[in-house]
Amino acid sequence: MSMTINERIKELRHALGLSQRKFADAAYLSNGYVAEIELGHLAVNPRFIHLVSTTFGVNKKWLQTGEGEIFFSTAEQNLERITALFKELKPEFQTYALKQLDLLLELQNGAQ
Repeated sequence: MSMTINERIKELRHALGLSQRKFADAAYLSNGYVAEIELGHLAVNPRFIHLVSTTFGVNKKWLQTGEGEIFFSTAEQNLERITALFKELKPEFQTYALKQLDLLLELQNGAQ
């Protein structure tokens, strides 16, 4: 029998070594909300999945279906995550993000 998404949230929290309170605090959620999710009393919505994914570097597909790795670990997965986050930004923030990436590249290349 496969785990529910609520059970995967609890498994994730354990994998991170966090109490419910620390997990909730890191994601700017209430402790009670996380407890209700883990107990299966509340449905997991897309906003929660996105928040957990971006806060903890978790693979959304794993959260939703249990398929794949829990955490983003490969360059391809990181690129997928960056692309998804970038698409959610307003155009002016996309421009800012690109400038920051250019600066990081310059910093990296200057440090060699």
